[in-house]
Amino acid sequence: MSRIKPKGSKQEIFIRKTIFSLGYRYRLHRKDLPGTPDLAFPKYKKVIFINGCFWHGHEGCKRAALPATNTEFWEKKISGNVERDKLNYKKLKELGWGYLTIWQCEIKKSTLEKLREKISTFLKL
Repeated sequence: MSRIKPKGSKQEIFIRKTIFSLGYRYRLHRKDLPGTPDLAFPKYKKVIFINGCFWHGHEGCKRAALPATNTEFWEKKISGNVERDKLNYKKLKELGWGYLTIWQCEIKKSTLEKLREKISTFLKL
């Protein structure tokens, strides 16, 4: 688990290439915004988070299943991440920024068109 890096994952790069191909330009990992979003669009005052299903407790996703060992630790860890995400989303709204969360399980080549439409719709609003 310690080898999982928070930046530059395959899913993140896939999304970045997709957004770039749509003609949008962005800033990476803005530390001055709550939650350090993966992609920030200052022109639109919008951000995108690319969340791993396990690490951010994606409800109803099979990838979010807790390990069988040390369950108490993982429950505390994941619930802490979920609470921190909620707090960051609230802070972003207070600052006037919109946010979109893209889950790891949504990122597939087979669902590329659906994902492109979701991102385009979010950025146009």
